[in-house]
Amino acid sequence: MNEEAPLIARVLKGESAAFGHLVRLYQDRLFTSIVHVVGDPDEAEDVVQDAFVQALLKLPSFRGQSSFYTWLYRIAFNGAVNRQRRRRPEVSMDAARETAGTDPPDSLESPPDRLLREERARHIQEALGTLSEEFRAVLVLREIEGFDYDTIARVLDVSVGTVRSRLHRARALMRDQLNRRRHNPSSD
Repeated sequence: MNEEAPLIARVLKGESAAFGHLVRLYQDRLFTSIVHVVGDPDEAEDVVQDAFVQALLKLPSFRGQSSFYTWLYRIAFNGAVNRQRRRRPEVSMDAARETAGTDPPDSLESPPDRLLREERARHIQEALGTLSEEFRAVLVLREIEGFDYDTIARVLDVSVGTVRSRLHRARALMRDQLNRRRHNPSSD
């Protein structure tokens, strides 16, 4: 955050290269988070690109009450939700499979261990894809982004109590989905 304030000031003075630096700082993290929200890397790429454009246009309204990334994430998250509402897409299991295991393989990991890890990642992605938008968002923000409850409440524009409630319900739904997959592997 200490690095972003001078960059924002430079952008506001018209230095486009400073905004490019902000993009480089946050694009990978934002993309990874949004992929978990939308379940499709191509869609996430579009959402992230739109979010950076919107952030540049709205930067004069950034008050600095939260970190730039939190503000940017909120723009991206709202964009993702709006796109999904317009299209009401079906959850793509192919896209979930593609995004599962996007981490580079660990060279010390044995092939059976790697396969097991990839299978677990696939099950988690598929289970995450079955959650409604409100539960998926709160789970991604807490478990993947590591945001605290107050930040999640600001991003989602809900109360902290609602965050706690949704997170509890989302975790229970994930547990149920993962247990179902573990006990009924033929449904894959």
